[in-house]
Amino acid sequence: MADREPGAAMKMGVAPSLTTTPWQQVVLMLSRVWAWAFLGLMIIFFVIAVPVASNGAVNFLTLRNSQNILVAITPILLLGLGQTFVIISAGIDLSVGWVMSLASVLAALAIRAAYNGGAPLFLSVLIGFAAALAGACLVGLFNSVIIAKLKVPAFIVTLGSSFIVRGVALLMSENTTVIGLPAGIRSYGNDALIYLIGGEGGGLYFLIRPEVSGDLLRRMDPIFPFPVVATAIVVIIAIFLLRKTQFGRHTYAIGGSLEAAIRTGIPVERRFIQVYMLSASTAGIAGFLSTLRFTAGSAVIGDPLLLASIAAVIIGGVSLFGGAGTVMGTVIGALIIAVLTTGLVMLNVPSFWQFIVVGAVVILAVLIDQSRDLIIGRGKAG
Repeated sequence: MADREPGAAMKMGVAPSLTTTPWQQVVLMLSRVWAWAFLGLMIIFFVIAVPVASNGAVNFLTLRNSQNILVAITPILLLGLGQTFVIISAGIDLSVGWVMSLASVLAALAIRAAYNGGAPLFLSVLIGFAAALAGACLVGLFNSVIIAKLKVPAFIVTLGSSFIVRGVALLMSENTTVIGLPAGIRSYGNDALIYLIGGEGGGLYFLIRPEVSGDLLRRMDPIFPFPVVATAIVVIIAIFLLRKTQFGRHTYAIGGSLEAAIRTGIPVERRFIQVYMLSASTAGIAGFLSTLRFTAGSAVIGDPLLLASIAAVIIGGVSLFGGAGTVMGTVIGALIIAVLTTGLVMLNVPSFWQFIVVGAVVILAVLIDQSRDLIIGRGKAG
């Protein structure tokens, strides 16, 4: 599948087939680039299909629309980043959606309490971030200890903890949205690094939101909103962890063959704990950023994002069998989902068709994954 870690089959202790037919070679090549090609074809299709604006501009390729797509993928990508490590290690984390919701509530409660207690805005935001991350890591520790120490299947543990976390989030929020936060935090979640105002009287502004109104405000486009920048930083860290550290190599090895990893002396239990805490941490960051963006804490905001995040990971090339995949693959998978849904909305396609199309893409990704596995001789396609 696209964007698999080079040499992933060898890392799992299984060498690819030495002899392949020309047709098999074509399938292998397509499996590595199909996600990129599919993304490019989708963009071309929507550029042609989406009606142009009254001034003749191409609606789908506008700067504003591209930034909206980046903002839309932020929570899905953050959930998917942690899920990438988990699935590469041949696990699953079904709690991340509700961990995000809990983190959102904790961040909102902490910010409100700190600010009302006299803390400055910036310090209140830092306290909110610490509360969100601490709550998320606590859930990750709970999941990982049961999985690693008690050998309970990850599916069961994270499914059960998702119900627990859901109840805690609703309880702490009193089954309503946490409001009353300082209005200033909205700038942290919605401002951008750069602002561009096109046309007469416009200009380029760095780290300063220009005070404009009327026509200038309508022509102002934010570039690289702060949540997108924060997510990009997390992506870079995740790439480094997976590709350049012993932790990343161990994650591949554990997913490739747990028994072999144990025999070679890899601290499997410790790695499981780290992987699931990492997954919870990225969900906590997603919850914190959502609180800043909407100036409120929601106990249900992450619920619909779990399946989308798993879909992004699968589309991006992370094998459900473990041992293969990359962070950049997950980024491409999230972009595919965001571009697909945004384009269908702009074409006024009913929402149920959006679900059908995304589901079909996920099935296609799995079929490509299985085709590649059969060819390289992993023997796990069935």
